Amino acid sequence: QVQLVESGGGLVQPGGSLRLSCAASGFTFSTYAMSWYRQAPGKERRLVANISSTGGLTNYVDSVKGRFTISRDNAKNTVYLQMNSLKPDDTAMYYCKAHGTAYWGQGTQVTVSS
Repeated sequence: QVQLVESGGGLVQPGGSLRLSCAASGFTFSTYAMSWYRQAPGKERRLVANISSTGGLTNYVDSVKGRFTISRDNAKNTVYLQMNSLKPDDTAMYYCKAHGTAYWGQGTQVTVSS
């Protein structure tokens, strides 16, 4: 059974940092590219960043380039999203996803507010 469990969200002031984690199980994690998505209230879910199966290739949406870093540890079946210089516009529920699958975790809430 595929499981994706996101954690690490919270309330942070503008300019602050958070590190999100997504623990995966039920599939061969090391063979899948992984992605982080986010969904703000009243808006559609959108891709934030993705990483190849080996971690050698990464891509980011323009709005987070230079601030967010996606990484993975295949030994721990975990993908991370380091978020720095956070802005109120980054407030959203954040989800991870294995490329080409239909499975979503429960998400982790990130709120950026003073």
